[in-house]
Amino acid sequence: MFLTSAITAIFILKLITYGFFTLNSFMPQNILTEILMPVAIGVIMLGLGLSLTVADFKRVVVYPKAMIIGLVCQMLLLPLICFAIVLISDLPPALAVGFMLLSASPGGASANLYSHLSKGDVALNVSLTAVNSVLTLISLPLIVNASLAYFMESGQDVPMPFRKVIEVFSVVLVPVVLGMLVRFRFPGFAVKAEKTVKIASAAFLAIIIILAVSQQYELVAKYFKEVGITALVFNLASMSLGYFVPQLFKVSKTQAISIGMEIGIHNGTLAMFIAMNAIGNPMMAIPAAIYSLIMFFTAAGFGYLVNYGKGENS
Repeated sequence: MFLTSAITAIFILKLITYGFFTLNSFMPQNILTEILMPVAIGVIMLGLGLSLTVADFKRVVVYPKAMIIGLVCQMLLLPLICFAIVLISDLPPALAVGFMLLSASPGGASANLYSHLSKGDVALNVSLTAVNSVLTLISLPLIVNASLAYFMESGQDVPMPFRKVIEVFSVVLVPVVLGMLVRFRFPGFAVKAEKTVKIASAAFLAIIIILAVSQQYELVAKYFKEVGITALVFNLASMSLGYFVPQLFKVSKTQAISIGMEIGIHNGTLAMFIAMNAIGNPMMAIPAAIYSLIMFFTAAGFGYLVNYGKGENS
């Protein structure tokens, strides 16, 4: 199923790339980040809600090991790995802080879709996103302010924008709850619609990728050589951390896939918002912009590899 959905997304991406690149030349960037992307993600999350029940979330609460391991990997180990990668890469200070900001950002809503397509535990993803978004109010300012002090010798204090946390909740949780209500009231319809919704979600994801690429094309072309390899290494390290470490502690492969997606797919929009608005340094937004483009493709490859050999109908 994952392979079918991925092929569908790639076909749609090729089919409409030219049209979106043309349309994008007349589209202000805030329309993409403030309107189109949240709406598309909301539709995706609504579809995911159709496949979830309250019992799925009860399992996460009753058996919290996967949740705890996921949070430790994301909030403690990931920033340390990012710090090591940045030091080895010897990046300019502003770009180094940008990567640390990205490592401190919570998982993106797209992680839930990729987890769904690659047969992960979506309830665990939604729960991790919700809990981590709250904890980020404390952890993100600590990590970013420490990074500013280390790399730039700055005493600037960066607050966490509470409004963006509320947006994460509304875009992720509200549509999921609505989808679950539909499944509860009309279970037959939800089951029949699940395959169609998977393909439609892949199409929405393809649209998001096209818009993001076209919107950031000049930025990527200018800085990819300097930042691209570091972003790719950090992305692969993030997904590997989330996938392999939980399995060392006997977490199921289904939940390990979810944690890998959650840690590998960051909320780049939040990181860019903080860099440009709270810190006021657009250069710090470059790592998040380039990482956000790379992660869509590497996550698709990761989803295929972890399901390789299972067969299309497994």
